[in-house]
Amino acid sequence: MAIITISRGTFSGGEALAVRLGEQLGYRVLSREVLAEAAVQYGVSEAELAEAMGTGPGLWDRFLHGRRLYLAFVQATLCDQAAGNKIVYHGHAGHLLLRGVRHVLRVRLIAPLGYRIDQVQSRKGLTSDDAAAYIARVDRERERWTRFLYGVDWNDSSLYDLVLNLEHLDTEAACSAVVATISHPQFQPDAESLRAFADLHLASRVRAVLAAGTDTALADVEVRAAAGVVEVEGKLIDPRLVEIVVEKARTVSGVTDVRYGTRVMLRGSRA
Repeated sequence: MAIITISRGTFSGGEALAVRLGEQLGYRVLSREVLAEAAVQYGVSEAELAEAMGTGPGLWDRFLHGRRLYLAFVQATLCDQAAGNKIVYHGHAGHLLLRGVRHVLRVRLIAPLGYRIDQVQSRKGLTSDDAAAYIARVDRERERWTRFLYGVDWNDSSLYDLVLNLEHLDTEAACSAVVATISHPQFQPDAESLRAFADLHLASRVRAVLAAGTDTALADVEVRAAAGVVEVEGKLIDPRLVEIVVEKARTVSGVTDVRYGTRVMLRGSRA
């Protein structure tokens, strides 16, 4: 079965749609659970993870990469949860965290400002003006953060497979549209899409291991994986750090080779 990600502005009805989809399809619904699991697994604060995923980048983030480390933890945990498929994820940037996998249905949900203001007022007890300001601020932060990390505009419709507008749809109608779309063969996993997911999953776990290491957390490297072979690329001034990065990558279950750049650094036999 496929994986569904729901992208939406704050208080745009994403949680309600995710819950309804979970009920109808028998899928597990995830959002904060991914942050909680990442916090437990990697020993970081759930509050810090939530802030990192929802707050736009500041000047220091561009140098310290702190939030990139948190993102590595969240991506690895989301891939762990999605490994059995059949999930609906309505957290931040799910469509980007799992990009490159064809059996992920990327849904974008939009709602009229009046609807969103009513939701904020009901949930947070704010005035109409304060609710509108809150929505604008949160959306702006998420847009900045998405552009900073991925170089894309989260409002770009080409990032999604299905865009739903709640101006004339209720949750039930939106759910029906998603269910109809997910039933199409192109969103069902096949050998190719499962390989793509396996490669993404392995690379994400290597990134998380590097991010969790005190000696590799700030290593400026990119990680890719293909059929168990992990390639790490980056500029590391200290040659000893290259060996440390490669050794850490080698410890991840499923890694068969570790390469730095185009040169094979060492070989392993992890299954």
